[in-house]
Amino acid sequence: MRISVVGCGYLGAVHAAAMAHLGHDVVGIDLDDAKVATLRSGTAPFFEPGLPDLLDEGRASGRLRFSTSFDEVRGSEVVFLCVGTPQRADSYAADLTQVDSAFRAVAMVADDAVVVGKSTVPVGTAARLALELEASTPSAALAWNPEFLREGFAVADTLRPDRLVYGVEERHGDRAVVALDSVYESALRDGAPRLVTDLATAELVKVAANSFLATKISFINAMAELCEVAGGDVTLLADAIGLDDRIGRRFLNAGLGFGGGCLPKDIRAFMARAEELHAEPAVSFLREVDSINLRRRERMVDLTVGVLDGRPLAGARIAVLGAAFKPDSDDVRDSPALDVAEKLHARSARVVVTDPQALHNARRKAPHLSYARTVAEAVDGADAVLLLTEWPEYRGLDPVALGEHVAHRRIVDGRNVLDPTVWRSSGWTYRALGRP
Repeated sequence: MRISVVGCGYLGAVHAAAMAHLGHDVVGIDLDDAKVATLRSGTAPFFEPGLPDLLDEGRASGRLRFSTSFDEVRGSEVVFLCVGTPQRADSYAADLTQVDSAFRAVAMVADDAVVVGKSTVPVGTAARLALELEASTPSAALAWNPEFLREGFAVADTLRPDRLVYGVEERHGDRAVVALDSVYESALRDGAPRLVTDLATAELVKVAANSFLATKISFINAMAELCEVAGGDVTLLADAIGLDDRIGRRFLNAGLGFGGGCLPKDIRAFMARAEELHAEPAVSFLREVDSINLRRRERMVDLTVGVLDGRPLAGARIAVLGAAFKPDSDDVRDSPALDVAEKLHARSARVVVTDPQALHNARRKAPHLSYARTVAEAVDGADAVLLLTEWPEYRGLDPVALGEHVAHRRIVDGRNVLDPTVWRSSGWTYRALGRP
């Protein structure tokens, strides 16, 4: 099929490259000249495992190209909208500026294409856009196909999705389903479940899923708060309740909490939209989910102060291992790790941050912090070490070898991924969220 992908950020660039890998003829559209030039050269503008290989393959096959012109959309059978929906600066609501702008540009050249939204939008957006499309380009159809990508696993999640959701309108439903089935023929053949819904349900699926995951994470972090005052161990607590098949162990890892460009802004936008629909009580619990998540960052600062054994935080050298919001990513949007580093800096600590992939983005977002390319450089002379992003190389650190570089063997495990017994037996003071 001939496919256009509008918006070449995390979602769009991966989607375009993956569609070309599946054999489709794909053009990615983005108004950022520098981003398009980077993609044309076969270079990914962000770190995502597996994406460079797909870009190289797409260029070599001739099935993948990138452009800044919406005229390239003409003749496409399917047009995917993959632009961002950040949180508005003045409220919790989603900023739909990019969605509306991209949609109107596409509508002018869509002809008889199926226009498919993948962006995470407030419920009701697709119905509004469907009316606009009917008025401007009645031969085109609208559908909504929410994405469920995990940064660090986006390529696999696109090529082998755990489910496909098609939100369609009644008038063009059959046509949209046939088109999307052709797009995802490979995944469907491999057994990916497919659900066909109305537009509103498709919009709600993504925010509901993210809200559930955020709630599960914040629940175990609330239990960590109780464990700290009661003397319990939240990791053992999570193991015990996770053995219940109704609950499960996944996403019950207590620690610094969630961040990134999706979960925080999506649950806030969900609350804002519910308020607009006069249904705020239905999701009011999400305010506490958000509050618990943000409290973990303050608690990490408290643990750092406590581990210094009475030494003032001001002037103390603190090594921060991790800047990305999660491993296998260079994304620092709403990163808990970088936020903690900035909070420590604001209290006059001498903070040195390291990360395998996110240093460039971290420097742009927080230029006032100090950065190191290696762990050894970051921890040199440190009064305390904070593990805040659970990269595999940090989880596998040798406490004896690391101890040769620091001024004091003190570590705060913000992700509960280190073995306390091993570190304490190597002479380290070990602290973690929710553990004695």
